[in-house]
Formats: sequence, C-alpha cells, structure tokens
Amino acid sequence: MISGLSHMTFIVNDLDRMAEIIIEVLGGKEVYSSGKDTYSLSEEKFFLAGNLWIAIMKGEPLPSRSYNHVAFKIDEDDFDTCLKRVRALGLDVRPPRDRVDGEGRSIYFYDHDNHMFELHTGTLEQRLSSYLGEVAE
Repeated sequence: MISGLSHMTFIVNDLDRMAEIIIEVLGGKEVYSSGKDTYSLSEEKFFLAGNLWIAIMKGEPLPSRSYNHVAFKIDEDDFDTCLKRVRALGLDVRPPRDRVDGEGRSIYFYDHDNHMFELHTGTLEQRLSSYLGEVAE
C-alpha cells in the first residue's frame, strides 16, 4: 500500500532550462546537482517545491505532446501571478478546457520537452461536488 508521493522525475534536454521553470513557476529550490557525475542514468538535479521532491534528468525529450500531465495546487489568489511567470518564460500556454462551475481554474502549459503541466486552484472535493451537483440537476 502506498503512503504518498515519493518524487516525480522528468527527462529533459536542458537541465538549466527546466530548473528555471521549477524555480520561477513552481517556487522550487534546487537541493542537489550531480554535475557530470552519474549516480543514476544521467546527469540530474533535485528540487523541493512545497513538500514535493522533483527530479530532472538529462535525456531526450518526449517525441510528442499529449494531455498526460502533472497538476500542482495553487491558491486562487496566486493565479494571475503564476500565469505571468509562465508567460514570462515563453512557455506554451494552452487554452483552458471547459469547466463545470465551482471546480477551480487551471493554467495548462508545456515545457520545452513536451511535458504538460497544470496549475490548478481547485481540490478533489470541489470537483466531485461540482460534478455531482451538475449530474443531479
């Protein structure tokens, strides 16, 4: 049985460019850089963003984009600031999907290696409440 999330690893072409996204957009702090050492499969860096461990490793980018993504929780009050930070880095911001009222707002964007990320203001409880309220009507 799992007890929580250990870490997320993203394979990226340019470690420094991805580090900028983690630091500037997610508020992460770099806690390790392997340099040219390869204790794992390739050069890597570790970050703490909130209480999440995010690892990035040097490698080939994803061959294409999809809707597979990681969604990070943000406060509603931080929505506009986060959107400005994403745009300031020149990242590809995607239009939001249609939403049911009350499920929160999202910023969807791709990094330079075809990973999709979401910054979301809602919670599971809000989404379920919105969906079940919508079905009941």
